[in-house]
Amino acid sequence: MELDEYDKLILKELEKDGRKPFSDIAKKMEISNTMVHQRVNRMRAEGIIKKMALELDERKMGYEWSAFTGIILKEDCNSEIIIDALKEIPEVVECYYITGQYTLYIRIVAKNSEHMRKVLYEKIDHIPGVLKTESLIDFGRAFKRNVPIE
Repeated sequence: MELDEYDKLILKELEKDGRKPFSDIAKKMEISNTMVHQRVNRMRAEGIIKKMALELDERKMGYEWSAFTGIILKEDCNSEIIIDALKEIPEVVECYYITGQYTLYIRIVAKNSEHMRKVLYEKIDHIPGVLKTESLIDFGRAFKRNVPIE
């Protein structure tokens, strides 16, 4: 799907505030409210807008620790089984397939160092098929952004 200038401007407004009323976007762009609704619905149907999501502040929710963890599997063909097991661990908030020495790369949140130790050693390391993990502690996100809207 090719995005035109109206689509791009709508996306930029929603990127600033995903809860911004479509009527405010329409007024700012000097187009009809219906046009904004139709374009957002089309971009959702096309999969350009995946979802309008709630983002929680992990630290304010009590999760003071975060780590990026590479996982080496005994056999890469078991990755789907291991991913299903990781989905059952609430502290695992992201999971990626990657190249290199690891098969999977995950992000874990924990309330403190003891909680992190338990997640790593009592949950993840006990998943059948996990050979080894290696973690890097995250001291906080410097920034996160979407792809450029061009």
